[in-house]
Amino acid sequence: MLDTRDRAAGVNARPPQSSAMAASRDFHAVASSTRKDAQPAGSLEKFLRDTPFDPNDSAALGDVLRALVERGFDRAPFSPLPGHGETLVRWRSLAAVAACDLGLVKLFEGHTDALAILAELRGPTPPADSRWGVWAAEPPDARVQALKVGIRSDGADLRLTGTKAWCSGARVATHALVTAWLDDEPVLAAVAMNQPSISIDTSKWQAVGMQATASADVSFDHAAATLVGGAHGYVQRPGFWHGGAGIAACWYGAAAQIGRMLRDACTQRVDPHRLAHLGAVEVALAGAAAVLRETAAHIDANPLADSQRETMRARLVVEEASTAVMNHATRTLGAGPLCRNARFARALADLPVFLRQSHAERDLAALGELIAAAQAADNHDDADAGGAPWTL
Repeated sequence: MLDTRDRAAGVNARPPQSSAMAASRDFHAVASSTRKDAQPAGSLEKFLRDTPFDPNDSAALGDVLRALVERGFDRAPFSPLPGHGETLVRWRSLAAVAACDLGLVKLFEGHTDALAILAELRGPTPPADSRWGVWAAEPPDARVQALKVGIRSDGADLRLTGTKAWCSGARVATHALVTAWLDDEPVLAAVAMNQPSISIDTSKWQAVGMQATASADVSFDHAAATLVGGAHGYVQRPGFWHGGAGIAACWYGAAAQIGRMLRDACTQRVDPHRLAHLGAVEVALAGAAAVLRETAAHIDANPLADSQRETMRARLVVEEASTAVMNHATRTLGAGPLCRNARFARALADLPVFLRQSHAERDLAALGELIAAAQAADNHDDADAGGAPWTL
């Protein structure tokens, strides 16, 4: 469950100047062509409306994820790769799944992020209908070590040993991208989960919010894996921050759904206090949506640029907006829907947990540091005042 994109493998993320993003277009076409029914009929929203499932059941989430993948909702045109001109389309799909269920989007986002990473780093083509996780948390007491070995017939060239913590959807993923350490350097490995040398332990997962994601400790005992990219490749790529901004689209989708439930309640019974809260929700969501659109446009216009500042700003804006929406919705509607409306109650339990993938004031401080450093560089270069921050 933990999101450590800006601290994964203990290094700072800075994208290299390379042509990997352009190469991913070819990967996307090849990977899509290996799937049956790669061009699904109907819309993602219709599929989500017409597919009942138990959101408290981890296996049920896995079944829906499998159906999403089988119908091609994890690929273009529904989930195009980020930085290829349709990043906002991708984020709208994430927001739609989040509006349906946050546990489901946690798995779906991880899977689609894995596909984008494999494309960008020119990793192995995912098997048809495989479901992926991205497990990159690096607590000091749960590190995976990689050993280089001869290449097997299936392409595996590593052996993984150790335990990886915070592995969302471990029991429903067929494959995963896992950060590991090879010769004291951080690397990324692709691993198939159907190996007897892999064990999954969910006993530490005691969450109420996001309960069905069943984040696990996954232990590897010389498990076969394939190196993806080079050392530091996972964090030192432009798409690292593209994926981080996609998380904010998930938060936004859930917050917007809470806002819609508040709007529906306000139309059923109108009073000035309810309308004031609804107005505040409109302000919060409209501002967050504007920042997400701007961030998506920036990523598409500058696919190889370092988008750390834009991503951190988007995440923090959406986090603040989501917190405001939850506050206004519960103050308006009281305890009733928290106790008698399962969807509302679940969203209000799940979203605070998901939002803690933000690092709160630490992220605010990091963003402030980026702003200050940019200003210092402008002053040193005697830059034109038109480049100053916050110019309309």
